[in-house]
Amino acid sequence: MKTIKNTDLNIKNLGEEVTLYGWVLKKRDLGGLVFIDLRDRSGIIQLTIRPENKCYELATSLRNEYVIKVTGKVVERESKNSKMETGEIEIDVSELELLNTSEELPFALDENTTALEDTRLKYRYLDLRRKDLKDKMIARSKITMAVREYMNNNEFLEIETPILCKSTPEGARDYLVPSRVNQGKFYALPQSPQIFKQLLMVGGMERYFQIAKCFRDEDLRADRQPEFTQIDIEMSFVSEDDVMTMAEGLVHHVWKSVKGIDIELPLMRMKYDDAIENYGSDKPDLRFDMKINDVSDVFANTEFGVFKTVLEENGIINAIVAKNVADKYSRKEMDKLTDYVKTYKASGLAYLKFNEEISGSIAKVVSESEIDALKSKLGIEDNDLVLIVSGKKNIVKASLGALRCKLARDLGLIDPNVYKMLWVTDFPSFEWSEEEERFMACHHPFTAPKDEDVDKLLNDKANCYSKAYDIVINGYEAGGGSIRIHNQEVQRKMFEALELTDEDIKTKFGFFVDALKYGTPPHGGLAFGLDRMVMLLTNTENIRDVIAFPKTASASCLMSECPSNVDERQLEDLALKVSKK
Repeated sequence: MKTIKNTDLNIKNLGEEVTLYGWVLKKRDLGGLVFIDLRDRSGIIQLTIRPENKCYELATSLRNEYVIKVTGKVVERESKNSKMETGEIEIDVSELELLNTSEELPFALDENTTALEDTRLKYRYLDLRRKDLKDKMIARSKITMAVREYMNNNEFLEIETPILCKSTPEGARDYLVPSRVNQGKFYALPQSPQIFKQLLMVGGMERYFQIAKCFRDEDLRADRQPEFTQIDIEMSFVSEDDVMTMAEGLVHHVWKSVKGIDIELPLMRMKYDDAIENYGSDKPDLRFDMKINDVSDVFANTEFGVFKTVLEENGIINAIVAKNVADKYSRKEMDKLTDYVKTYKASGLAYLKFNEEISGSIAKVVSESEIDALKSKLGIEDNDLVLIVSGKKNIVKASLGALRCKLARDLGLIDPNVYKMLWVTDFPSFEWSEEEERFMACHHPFTAPKDEDVDKLLNDKANCYSKAYDIVINGYEAGGGSIRIHNQEVQRKMFEALELTDEDIKTKFGFFVDALKYGTPPHGGLAFGLDRMVMLLTNTENIRDVIAFPKTASASCLMSECPSNVDERQLEDLALKVSKK
């Protein structure tokens, strides 16, 4: 059995006889002396084989990615390499055994590989040998272990919940699994363990956690996969403050364990309405400033037709200021920014450049007094660029919120090594669905409303707020949760507010509603996205980088070629037929 890793060895081990295993990363034949870079999971060490060595002929025949076993003495390198962890030493090989050969690789395993992502996904088992990807897998393991350590130290029980569940179609689509034994009926893969973890609280477990696999059949993007992993947590007899304090402690422990970073606690808190008002997002990135400013009052008496119409239709006019960059944005660049905000349904982007002369798309149609008022309200200085969007509130906030983040990336305002964390609290209980023409739950139907808003569940949904909270890290929702409804009467009101009939309730949630009748304790919790946490701690924006065997944007696995057709007999066993649209 392998007992020594390459990077276990250093200058202190000089003279020791060791046996190592690994892959040939590189071979250099200097016509009399063969150097081999041996790679294992821990890193690289240099091997030396001299011409008089009985292994010399075998050594000269080795190729990249051959698997070998070597025995030799640790000696000091003549030419040291400070960039290698083992750069002060090498192994003077006495024994060499070829364990396996390798065909020519479909792509080079260089750290800065130019191979297409599809190629790397098809041969994922090879891509995992690259240091960059391997280090992310190691980091994921360390993060998971740190989570378990913290939860165990705080008396949480790790309990598994079912993977084959009942379909409760609220939110994203379920992945369905047909039942052979109960033909015509289906299980659903869990979108989260939400109901089960609440039932564990009914069952008196008091503190539960789970590294839980979850599944959602939805369109994918860079930070989303059809199957993902949650750090799922639930606690009994707690308030919002209790859950958030516990979660902060977990984040502090993980960041300290994995990166040696002491997160300052407690984290700041920001109400949902303030986040939208100032940053246009419920997951604001606070690594840079550039707040959104409401300048509707500046143009209250404007003669500019576009702004005047917006205000007459109860819209708003908001602006952001990009400091000292007006000279960096040409007309062509401004057109690109305009096109960008239009993807968020904004009708356009007005702008002003403040230099010796004021220029920009609306410089000639706004008054001097309006210019002065803008300068005063926004603290304008020379070479500042003011960007303005007007229209319906939700569109204005969303488009400027996205624009401030784009500008920060483009202008290099974000330090990738900085972590800015906060809680966003007091989320609305409901959001209006244009498609369904009704109010729907912002989170799920078991989220408790604020105590003072219980009566608003039925008569003022637009102004009803919940005991919900999200932890936001660098502009990503890293986790979120809520205090749950434990009172039967409040749960009944919530179902009524969501226009669920008694039959709907019985069909979708019958067993859960029954459980609330039997002494349900006050409880609450949250779930962290483990994949996203690893992304943040390894500085990648691609979720596929932190999952060993991920899916593509079309929810397929190029390596195993799934999803795939199945045998006709399997379909017959399930009483299913495949119809082509």
